[in-house]
Amino acid sequence: MRPPSPSIPEKDFLYTSLKESLRLDGRLPMELRTPTLTFGDDLGWVECSLGKTRVLAQVEGKMVKPPPERPYEGIITIHPEISPMASSEYEPGRPSDEEVTITRMLDKVLKRSDAVDKESLCILAGQRVWHIRLTLHFLAVAGNMLDCACLAGIVALKHFRRPDVEVIGDEVTVHEPTERAPIPLAIHHTPFCFTFAFFPDSTIPPVLDPSQLEQRLSAGLISIALNAQRELCVLQKLGGVPLEPDEVLKIVAIAVQKAKELNSIVDARLREDWEGRHVEVR
Repeated sequence: MRPPSPSIPEKDFLYTSLKESLRLDGRLPMELRTPTLTFGDDLGWVECSLGKTRVLAQVEGKMVKPPPERPYEGIITIHPEISPMASSEYEPGRPSDEEVTITRMLDKVLKRSDAVDKESLCILAGQRVWHIRLTLHFLAVAGNMLDCACLAGIVALKHFRRPDVEVIGDEVTVHEPTERAPIPLAIHHTPFCFTFAFFPDSTIPPVLDPSQLEQRLSAGLISIALNAQRELCVLQKLGGVPLEPDEVLKIVAIAVQKAKELNSIVDARLREDWEGRHVEVR
């Protein structure tokens, strides 16, 4: 079901407010909604909230035979699921353009950027590797699903622990968590995604982390994925208003600063959760 277009009074009110650097939720133009991370009982289960946008990420691992063209690398698959539970505008079995864009961007940010070391997932070359499956469930949509999904995905991968494996000859033994402590994935870097919305009136400043109304009334979106070490992973701009190179560089500089802040929040929450867990080893 296609959502109704914003009314003319809503449009005028939003544009007038943004010209004065005011947003409907009280944020500044370059202010990110404070992320909330909730961890489940199982390792790799994370719920991330950006305002009222909520995404649940779950990581699972199993042993499979690798494809013959990549015998030394593990497999990582990402499965985003946007159901009518998130919003009535989404239909099962009929992905919208927004869903396709989110799926492709998640694949670039979390998989193709080599955030996880795939070679470390190899158990026995050509015979056994780990298959890591990341499933993302969109629970509620209130704007900027992409950034929330990327954050939930990378935090779930960092939170996940796989069982310890012992290889003797061609024999593979998988140890239970009660026998040996599970092992975290080898993470090369932690990419975060930041989306900026631009508007048709050049006097209106761009905004970070747009709400649903701001996203619908924008004339273009630019998404930047990078890590706290200033390494740019992905920059995506699908149509919309043209931007000068200086404007893009300013946005990248803001994204770098936000990535450092977000990295500190994520590390603190993971440390806090891990300290509260008791992994018993006999």
